[in-house]
Amino acid sequence: MESTIWTEKYRPSTFDEVRGQREIVEKIRAFVASGSMPHLLFSGPAGVGKTTLSLVIARQLFGENWRQNTLELNASDERGIDVVRVKVKDFARTKAIGDVPFKLIYLDESDALTKEAQQALRRTMENYTKTCRFILSCNYSSKIIDPIQSRCAVFRFKPLSEEEIYQVVDKIATQEKLTVSLEAKKALFEVCHGDCRRLENIMQSCAVIKERIDAELVYSMASVAKPKEIQNVLDSAVKGNFVESRKKLLDLMLQYGLSGLDVIKQIQQEIWHLSVEDRKKVTMIDKCGEVEFRMVEGSDEYLQLESFLAFVTMVGLR
Repeated sequence: MESTIWTEKYRPSTFDEVRGQREIVEKIRAFVASGSMPHLLFSGPAGVGKTTLSLVIARQLFGENWRQNTLELNASDERGIDVVRVKVKDFARTKAIGDVPFKLIYLDESDALTKEAQQALRRTMENYTKTCRFILSCNYSSKIIDPIQSRCAVFRFKPLSEEEIYQVVDKIATQEKLTVSLEAKKALFEVCHGDCRRLENIMQSCAVIKERIDAELVYSMASVAKPKEIQNVLDSAVKGNFVESRKKLLDLMLQYGLSGLDVIKQIQQEIWHLSVEDRKKVTMIDKCGEVEFRMVEGSDEYLQLESFLAFVTMVGLR
């Protein structure tokens, strides 16, 4: 195996290689083909192709000169007003190299920009619209101020589907000469939740261990419990075996090194597979939300998980 990071290694360079987001890709392709485009705002969860598509746009627009004509900044590292006033403005006021009349400025994690920096950015976008175009990437578009949103064409990305994840797995498996079982593919999809970057990192970790990847290895490298094991914990609690379910849960947390938040999220997914009436499932889901909130606020995670299992036991005995 090569030591390069797979996320970079398998990053597409043409629109046809981008997985998922087909509607968005076709619209962006039309912009690039016309040689003109508005400012863009990419919004969506992590690992679904926002940065990748931005770099593909740069490569397609500028060809070999794409690095000289593209400024890439991560706003979560550099988020103050000085970055917009100095770095961005200095780059924006100079002319592009080549035939394209504008440069490209890509601001990743732009929802981390302070409000003052966003106000400065809106003026920069307005004043230098002849010489540059902005691509803003964020996880939550609601954190971007309205004046910036109104200046951009907004595209909302969605997690990759199961079929698209399988296509990525097959491509990597072929190129890296790996054998991935069907159960491992399903496990990879369950673990990554449509996040392609997480998928590639888990596959790389598994490939270092062995070339035949199975579901057991996937769950182990992703540091998550198997769904069946979480199911056993809940089944014991529903049947009234509180002490047994508590022991199983503590063993799982120690075995996989899970935090309380990791566990409660997995529990929430497995509740729907319990053989109890729907009203009881809804009650348990409601309790999951309360427990997760208390953990985030700083409550002891073991105490909260025991409290949840006690609640499930009481619900099951009704």
